[in-house]
Formats: sequence, C-alpha cells, structure tokens
Amino acid sequence: MAHYSTGDPIYALATPYAPSALAVIRASGDGVISLIQPLFSSDLSGRVSGSAVHGYISDKDGRRIDEIMLLIYSSGHGYTGEEAFEIMCHGSLPVIRSISRALGEAGIREAERGEFTYRAFMHGRMDLTEAEAVEEIVSARTERAGSDALERLTGSIRREAESIKDEILDILASVEVQLDYGEDDVPEEWVFPSERVSRIVRRLGMIAATYSSSRLYSHGATVVLAGRTNAGKSSLYNSLLKENRAIVSSEEGTTRDYIEADAELLGIPVRLFDTAGLRDADGDVEKEGIRRSKSLIDEADLVVYVLDGMEEDRYPDGERTLKVRSKRDMTGLDSGLSFSSVTGEGIDLVVNAIAERLKGDDMPSLEVPRIDSKRQLDAIKETAAALRDAEAALMMGEDVVAMYLQSALSSLSALTGEVTSEDVLERLFSSFCLGK
Repeated sequence: MAHYSTGDPIYALATPYAPSALAVIRASGDGVISLIQPLFSSDLSGRVSGSAVHGYISDKDGRRIDEIMLLIYSSGHGYTGEEAFEIMCHGSLPVIRSISRALGEAGIREAERGEFTYRAFMHGRMDLTEAEAVEEIVSARTERAGSDALERLTGSIRREAESIKDEILDILASVEVQLDYGEDDVPEEWVFPSERVSRIVRRLGMIAATYSSSRLYSHGATVVLAGRTNAGKSSLYNSLLKENRAIVSSEEGTTRDYIEADAELLGIPVRLFDTAGLRDADGDVEKEGIRRSKSLIDEADLVVYVLDGMEEDRYPDGERTLKVRSKRDMTGLDSGLSFSSVTGEGIDLVVNAIAERLKGDDMPSLEVPRIDSKRQLDAIKETAAALRDAEAALMMGEDVVAMYLQSALSSLSALTGEVTSEDVLERLFSSFCLGK
C-alpha cells in the first residue's frame, strides 16, 4: 500500500503511456519550479500563476530532449494547492522516458497512485467525496456514470452534508443547554424534536437509496442468455450487440461454450453472455459447456431465458429471471414479451424489459445527491442509525441523547473526510490511476 506525504516534489505522466500527438507530465511540491528551471530554456522567474511558457527541456548534461509548453502554478493555485507545473510535450515514448528521467535526476520523485488527489484533499482543495469523484469520472463506463460523478465533484454531497450537519448541531445545542443548567434551573421544558430528526433520517435514507442505482450505471451488471438448444439465444445475443458475434445455425448444440461481450443497454453497462443450450447432452465437450452455463446462471444479476416460439414454459420463475419468446415473426405472438431477430420486432421491448429488471423497483429521488461509494453509504447509514438511537435513548437522559448526536456528527464528518484515519485514506487513494 502507498505511503503518502506532502511537500516533497513529485511527478507523474497524466496521459496514457502510449504513442500519441501530445503527452502531459505533471509535477507538484515545494520548490518544484526552481527544480525545473535549470532544465528549461526560458526564464520562469516572475511568471504569473497559470502562465504557459514555450521552450525546450534538456537533460542534466544540457542535451535537448523536446520542445514543450510549460504551465506553472504558484502555491495555493492549481490542482493540489501546492507549487506545481505541467509539461505538454510530444507523445513519443522515448521523449516521455527522457523527460521522466531528467525530472528524477533533478530531485523530483515519481508519484504514487492517487498522490496528486491526496495532496489536493490534504490541502483543502476538495473534500473526500469530491476526491472519490475524480477517479469515478476517470473510470466511468457510461455517460450517466460520468454525469453523476461530475455532480459529486462539484460538491453536491458536501453541500448536503453541511446542511444536515447544521441541523444536527442545532439540535445538539438545544440538548446541551439542558445539561448546562441544574435540574431546577432549566429555563424551559425541553422536548425532543422527533419530527425534525425523522425528516433528517428520511433524507439520509433517500440518499442511501441512490447507491444501488449509481453502482448499476457505473459498475454494470452481468446478463446471461439461457434456454434450450435452438431457442434463439444466439440470435438475441447478436441483436443486442448489433453485430454478428455468435454463430446462428439450425443445427442443435452449435454453442458449446459461453461467449461474452460488453454492451450498453439504455445507458446501463452490461457484460452479456450467450450460453450453451440446456439439454441432456452426450458428448463430454457439450456437457462441460452446459455445466459452465449453469454456473454463469447461478452468478448472474439477470438471466434472460429464451423460449422457442410456442415452446412449453417449464423454467422456474424468479426475481433474477426474465422470460422472452423468440421467432415472433413465425409464431404470430401478440402477447407477452417476444422478439424476432429476422424483422427486429420486439427487440426494443426486450431491451427495455432487461433495463427495468436490472433497475428494480427502487426509484431514487432526484431531490438528493447520488452516491457511488460503499464508504459513503456506510457513513450515511451510521449517521441515520445514531440519530434513531438518540431518540430511543430519550428515557436514559439528555447526556446519553447528546452522546448519540455527537456520534451522528462524527459519522457525517467521516463522510466528507473531516475525520478519517490514515489507513482509510491510503486504501482509498491507492486505487486511483497514476497521475491523479
């Protein structure tokens, strides 16, 4: 696991390590501009933060490496809040290696994963939810996931947490007034604000309810097409992918093993599997294919069971099962969920049905920010639980109520990173990509 520090100069490639027109190498830390100056052909003294300076970068022996643009940031500006610069150079791999080596020789060490964002967090440039959103944007697989992460990056969760924190602090203050006076000196009878606390708990519950939906759009789901041989699984597979990936034949047992591909269904990223037809097979190869198919069915988020036209439905129903009928053009089906891979009729209905089953019955409120982190979910649940405990402890005295309210505030602080352990930070940021 990475061990982060702040202040000492670091650098990292912020673009993929691959041949390209341009590459970006960023650096941050105390005195980092003075360290690059001996390698750079243009004078950097007196430059305004945010300036872009053209020139040539050389190695320690004065040999030119590349023509570059250098963006400089003074302390308190830029991504990390530290003194920093960014090099825009040609995306040649030898150039990238040479510049990296020159920076290392100048006293700038290579950064750990997530170290730039760690420093931005430590210097107050963002809270922990915003820091998590940085990596969520980088790894987003769909537009919806990217949009949700961008909302979190702009501070939607932080603003919500601050609002709830103010409410809890107000309630705690009213409790502590009671504790500051003797039993006979209390200025007025205090009543626990049940309705107010219930409103906060409900709102926390609404935020927690967004987790499953957000994870679906960011991490996706596993969808397995299953059914008997020649049921139309491979035809549906090709139709959903909009390309001929699976062999379609009237010969039974064509698919001996599963095949898989990534797809996006109504904005939901899915790993789509076409499996061997379920039947009593004789050959060892087909038997193994069927065994693997059953294993996939057991692990799938959703099983789309394909029935051949008017085939009798004997497959058990279940929450993870969606049944569809194939060959709609041949059977004239006009009820139930069916499709034709020949005419394309009903494919859109199947896609909609898959998306609806994956999303489930929970419809998260649009009034609250959406979360996509188990850490955030746990902190929100702990905050709500502490508030419920505060009300339940009313008969035990105001001092116990105050203790639970303090616990709620502590959990809320953990959500935004006001209070968190070094171990949590290292585990979180070490999962980031290099250069972030």
